[in-house]
Amino acid sequence: MSLLVQKFGGTSVGTVERIEAIAEKIVASRNRGDDVVAVVSAMSGETNRLIALANGIQKTPSSREMDVLVSTGEQVTIALLCMALHKRDCDAKSYVGSQVQILTDNVHSKARIQAIDSHRMENDISKGKVVVVAGFQGVDEQGNITTLGRGGSDTTAVALAVALKADECQIYTDVDGVYTTDPRVVKNAQRLDHVTFEEMLEMASQGSKVLQIRAVEFAGKYKVPLRVLSSFKEGPGTLITFEENDDMEKPIVSGIAFNRDEAKLTVRGIPDIPGSAARILGAVGRANIEVDVIVQNVAQDKTASLTFTVHRNEMKKAESVLNKVALELGAISVEADADIAKLALVGVGMRSHAGVAATMFDTLGKENINIQMISTSEIKITVVIAEGFLDSAVRSLHSVFELDNDVKVPK
Repeated sequence: MSLLVQKFGGTSVGTVERIEAIAEKIVASRNRGDDVVAVVSAMSGETNRLIALANGIQKTPSSREMDVLVSTGEQVTIALLCMALHKRDCDAKSYVGSQVQILTDNVHSKARIQAIDSHRMENDISKGKVVVVAGFQGVDEQGNITTLGRGGSDTTAVALAVALKADECQIYTDVDGVYTTDPRVVKNAQRLDHVTFEEMLEMASQGSKVLQIRAVEFAGKYKVPLRVLSSFKEGPGTLITFEENDDMEKPIVSGIAFNRDEAKLTVRGIPDIPGSAARILGAVGRANIEVDVIVQNVAQDKTASLTFTVHRNEMKKAESVLNKVALELGAISVEADADIAKLALVGVGMRSHAGVAATMFDTLGKENINIQMISTSEIKITVVIAEGFLDSAVRSLHSVFELDNDVKVPK
């Protein structure tokens, strides 16, 4: 008998019929002898509907009240799923984040989990019940409802798997695993049987929407076996492993991740003195804005320019912060550009193969695609390009690195 934490996203529970189908999956797991804790998101489109309601009243609602509002979507789903399980003579009990006592910090809309009280869940599991938990939400020390950010149900599932010492955390979604890239962009994209936590972390950080990056970080830190599966069809999915595969046919590049929701900000004419970059990025950090790719250049006139990327939704906020800092530093200007996209090659095989960057840049050059920014790590090469060239860049690189094929042999 295994203890499984199974997470079902918004499209998986998007209708009453889909909720009924999920109930069948859970019952099938129970019939195999497994205990199940189900974590669910709001029904597809529900969170956006709630946000639209709020924006219809106030353009910038209180973040506390927004958390109170959007957390109700998951409450609907947990109740309906328990009803579907009861209909199948499967004992089940639902919990919102505050009832399970998923304790978080007090950063509304981006809260981080600090502790979980698992006693209620363990008691229910010992009695043979399926525990159904609302994802995406928790409670701070003052009893305020908090939410974990978009995709936060993945993090909830992994955190519960850690707290309960589950045998596996299974993320059910609308795709049947992790692919070499988005199949909507490249029709010949291949499903990966396995991928390392390092690779998955890089893919998630560079724009892969299959898993939330914080969930991958959490799973890797606590060594939680993680599997991505489809809610709509049977299959083995993709297992995210702790060890690299020693297969001689290990590819140089495992996947191509990308993100269209990017913006680029540049501060020009910064006095080239120690501490300037710290003052700029410190101000951005204090505004709770996450920065990704960073490039600094120093001109012949001894002034510097600092360029970095942020999520497109936070561009205006970041620009406002930068205008104030630039004035204090005596910088010349602040520029913002939302017409960009980020693309990354990811693969542990890069560690032992030279020339990956040269091949990547040569391919983009032949497609007449200009590279605006470059960032690298041991297993990743990231570039920032104009958004209009993204699809052709992904297709070209997918072909050049032979990711279209089932068997990929490094040259």
